[in-house]
Amino acid sequence: MKLTTKGRFAVTAMLDIALHDPEEYVSIAAIGDRRHLSSAYLEQIFGKLRRAGLLEGVRGPAGGYRLAKPADQITVIDILEAVDDPLEKASCDKNRAVCDGEGECITFDLWESLNEEIRRFLKGISLKTLADKKKLKDQSLSPVSIIKPKV
Repeated sequence: MKLTTKGRFAVTAMLDIALHDPEEYVSIAAIGDRRHLSSAYLEQIFGKLRRAGLLEGVRGPAGGYRLAKPADQITVIDILEAVDDPLEKASCDKNRAVCDGEGECITFDLWESLNEEIRRFLKGISLKTLADKKKLKDQSLSPVSIIKPKV
């Protein structure tokens, strides 16, 4: 499995949207500013996410994007597969002659198993889980929680 910049940016942008009210449309420019991502690059990514049924958009001054379904129904693997070519099943071809010189690659099964574990892991993480963790982390870092009352 190969994690691309496009995939990382897509997950980051989708999480940014998930952190907002589900009825609210979020502009690409606002996401780009907050996350220091290129708006032009996000436009390309959002087209793919929209075609995959993960985002819906509205044009105009109050326009932007929001999740097309609840955050608990969108997984990290859904996002990655929407913006990248299908994730590689293994890093080598089982019968590739260059692997060992001849015959089957002796480590093919290892890499194939690793890729399946990664896919299973990413399939088990929803945007809601990521958003909840981010909110909890932000709460624990807030100045109010750091200041302890004097006894």
